Amino acid sequence: MELTRADGSPLRVLVVDDEVNIAELVAMALRYEGFEVQAAHSGTKAVAAAKEMAPDAVVLDIMLPDIDGLEVLRRMRTTDPHLPVVFLTARDAVEDRIAGLTAGGDDYVTKPFSLEELVARLRGLLRRAGAQAAAESTVLTVGDLTLDEDSHEVHRGGDEITLTATEFELLRFLMRNPRRVLSKAQILDRVWNYDFGGQANVVELYISYLRKKVDAGRQPMIHTMRGAGYVLKPVP
Repeated sequence: MELTRADGSPLRVLVVDDEVNIAELVAMALRYEGFEVQAAHSGTKAVAAAKEMAPDAVVLDIMLPDIDGLEVLRRMRTTDPHLPVVFLTARDAVEDRIAGLTAGGDDYVTKPFSLEELVARLRGLLRRAGAQAAAESTVLTVGDLTLDEDSHEVHRGGDEITLTATEFELLRFLMRNPRRVLSKAQILDRVWNYDFGGQANVVELYISYLRKKVDAGRQPMIHTMRGAGYVLKPVP
């Protein structure tokens, strides 16, 4: 399985364990495997980190000092109902508790565990989650803006928007990364498939084309972050 998101960036994993040395060891192993990793050492910090980074999966210790791991997961899933999780559990965990943890298709490893096993479980979980997501929908939605990746139909607030092939690819890249500032270099690399080299004007040009079609007569969704790039945000 290729360890990338749809836009080519690495899959993001949040590692949650109050034992700092374990969290750092797991994070290091996952970074080596190509993941983008962030660690948290309490349930409260984990919930905040999940909101900030929007992880593709979580490695979550059940026993945390402030909030039980299951409550942490419940809070995370109010934002992402299908967030895949690999639980870290103690060897004395009761079997029916484990059955309850994995009922939603999640996985677990018991401590002490091998890093190889954890990586393998995580890869398997992400593969299943990715296949399910691909089967479920090809429609991207940000606020009142929708983009169908199969039919290439784009609508905002129910109104159809007609885009050229390049405008469509640019909008798709922005919609796959909502609220994330994308630099001109990143946009050139993903949409035009070549490295940044004095071609920033083509990005500016197509952003202006998109604005005229997506934002015309409406509250703007496409924003310029001066000196940083562009970001697509749903209208509050």
